[in-house]
Amino acid sequence: MVRAIGVFKLAKAALLLGVGLAALRLVHTDIAAILEAWVPHVGLEPGGRYVGRLLVEAAKLTPTKIKDVGVGSLIYAALFLTEGIGLWMLKRWAEWLTIVITSSLVPVEVWEIFRRPNAAKVLVLVINLALVGYLIWQLRQGEIDSGKGAGS
Repeated sequence: MVRAIGVFKLAKAALLLGVGLAALRLVHTDIAAILEAWVPHVGLEPGGRYVGRLLVEAAKLTPTKIKDVGVGSLIYAALFLTEGIGLWMLKRWAEWLTIVITSSLVPVEVWEIFRRPNAAKVLVLVINLALVGYLIWQLRQGEIDSGKGAGS
């Protein structure tokens, strides 16, 4: 199960790496114009309410905001990559790192649920709490130290 969590973290790292690199490539481009060109190809209605809102928000993006998203995504990708590799290698430090990082985001997730509740946010919170709970249980059981893998 620890390795499955590691694979999940590696998948998140790959996704964030893609987002970060894409954002950095788009720093000095007209994102609204790019999205407007993609809308018909994706099968969305160009004059639709949500598409219009997306285009308005995209037009507000400054190069600084886009760069911040790119750099932030790359930083999170590095953290997830570190967690994922460590968990795959069954390292005790990786379990602790995952517990600390994941549980430190719980207050933000709860705040987001109260601010704008939806099922996806609740699901993310439940998954993260389950992940933290499992890793704490795993550490308490001492399975890594008892011969299933090398410690830290």
